Amino acid sequence: MEHTDHILIVDDDLEIRELLASYLEKQGMRASTAANGRQMRALMEQHQFDLVILDLMLPGEDGLTLCRDLRAGKWRALPILMLTARDEETDRVVGLEMGADDYLTKPFAVRELFARIRSVLRRARMLPPNFEVKEPGQFLAFGDWRLDTVGRHLLDAEGTMVALSGAEYRLLRVFLDHPQRVLSRDQLLNLTQGRDADLFDRSIDLLVSRLRQRLRDDAREPRYLKTLRSEGYVFSCAVEVADGQA
Repeated sequence: MEHTDHILIVDDDLEIRELLASYLEKQGMRASTAANGRQMRALMEQHQFDLVILDLMLPGEDGLTLCRDLRAGKWRALPILMLTARDEETDRVVGLEMGADDYLTKPFAVRELFARIRSVLRRARMLPPNFEVKEPGQFLAFGDWRLDTVGRHLLDAEGTMVALSGAEYRLLRVFLDHPQRVLSRDQLLNLTQGRDADLFDRSIDLLVSRLRQRLRDDAREPRYLKTLRSEGYVFSCAVEVADGQA
């Protein structure tokens, strides 16, 4: 049976919710709507969604808070497209740093939104089917390091904290979720950048270099991140999932 994408629309504007739901259903998708974070969580416990459209300016918990919580919990792999009423670079950057996969500024054309949804879903499905994401624990342990998935920082063997940028965290999570797997630059770009990436962009190499510095990994004899010529990168260290620091 062919899969029908199920989209969750979270917006406090009833007219926008109904407009988007009607349009997406006409395009062959399923759509559910929520006016706030409480309704969003209730629906997510009841249904399996393929993508969330999340408004930035929500009453109570705003979109940034909800996006951060989703990325820290069991729905962390769910694609998020964020809507913002303000065309300010700060809003867009913060949204992407919180883990949104894309953003769109209001007012927008529904056809453009639909194109963005399809693009985000396509990027999210780039990994082969056998790439299974681990169940989230607060800590991911590897080598001399632990990654705090709630605080989004590294802890070395002595417990010293090493801060990570949003891009560094997302890249490290991809590697930790798929250890011993060869990941191409194209896959890494699309999994870590919020918008369609230029597949000739070498920025992923710079990001890997920055991550190696954080991990104190020698590029000439790497322990964690190994480069495979003409193929990409592989995280070569075993990863363990834990719920606490012990």
